[in-house]
Amino acid sequence: MAGTSTAWWRVRVLAIVLPVAAVLLGVSYVVPSRSTSDAAPLVEGASETRCLPTGPIASVTDLNRFVDTVRGGPDFAGGDVGASVRLQDGRDLYVFGDTLRARPGGQAGFVRNSMLVIAPGCAQVVLPAGHGALVPDRPDGVGYWPMSVARVERPGYDLVGIGLQRVHTTGSGVFDFEALGPATAILLVPRGGVPQLLGVRDLGPDSPDTTRPMWGAAALVEGEWVYLYGTARPQRATAGGFSLRVARTRVDDLLDPGRWRYWDGSRWRRDPASARQLLPAGDSVSQTLSVFERNGRWYAVSKRGEFLGSDLTVWTASSPTGPFGDATVVAHIPSEATSGTLRYMPLAHPDLLPEPGTVVVSYSENNTDPARILDDPRRYRPRFLRVPLPD
Repeated sequence: MAGTSTAWWRVRVLAIVLPVAAVLLGVSYVVPSRSTSDAAPLVEGASETRCLPTGPIASVTDLNRFVDTVRGGPDFAGGDVGASVRLQDGRDLYVFGDTLRARPGGQAGFVRNSMLVIAPGCAQVVLPAGHGALVPDRPDGVGYWPMSVARVERPGYDLVGIGLQRVHTTGSGVFDFEALGPATAILLVPRGGVPQLLGVRDLGPDSPDTTRPMWGAAALVEGEWVYLYGTARPQRATAGGFSLRVARTRVDDLLDPGRWRYWDGSRWRRDPASARQLLPAGDSVSQTLSVFERNGRWYAVSKRGEFLGSDLTVWTASSPTGPFGDATVVAHIPSEATSGTLRYMPLAHPDLLPEPGTVVVSYSENNTDPARILDDPRRYRPRFLRVPLPD
């Protein structure tokens, strides 16, 4: 693999989460008014690869069978993240981070991000015209890692926002990268059609500061309110968990942070500095997590202690403001020093194969040795498991 490709490969263990808030902000920015637009505008530029048969997927076992056995193709051999959203037409859209892809001439390399659309029995890669990253790098080489995905339904099409973090490499080693802040990409997905990238928008100046809460590490929509969860930890910390806070705003005010309010433990306040920790840093959530509601109960799903931890944990609360307590370990997903296997970034998929009292969770699997990934890209794909939800 060429030196540039090696530099692009990284272990996603120290990255700063991109807020789902950025997703929603970007969506609000380009959403046509329902009263003035009843049909999807025509957007061109991307295509889908041929159908890759998935076989029947009726269980988590079926999901992992597909992940473990499919050879993939030159456009998608492996990737991490795997955040998903269900489209109005019943298809599932998945976004992936650094994706192993054949370059011109057949040489293996990585693109910063990619997308799969999965319909019953069929998976397809969404490709831009140049067959590079779906969200292209900036001219200065800064690229975009996806972290989260959300959608707004419109008659005949969905607007899909992808939460991204800006990243650049600082050397040729696997840890030689730096996350610089959030961005958002907006795609239009016609019902039954091909996703098309409408635009990309950086949010805020480039900065590697991890002490500022990254609002939108998880997001939860309840009626007219959007709850935005933020994670943070000391600037030079390289291990342990992240603190958790929450803000909220009305859907129509997402583009106006001055109207956001921050939970101080008893009421909503205007000052961002008043946001109280729902969970402290230390043995706490990973940088990216999932928060969702089920039957009037709120659940936060994450891996304790980030990639060096082991415990896939569910915290529960009676409201979106917490307090999140009663941490329950529901599975173990340790990394392995001897083999170099890394397991990280568990994400909940509440709409995937739903069963009462449980949720399907994916986690990313990777290896500290890029040569092992190139030798067998199946080592670099998300895995799925079903976990119980605490009462």
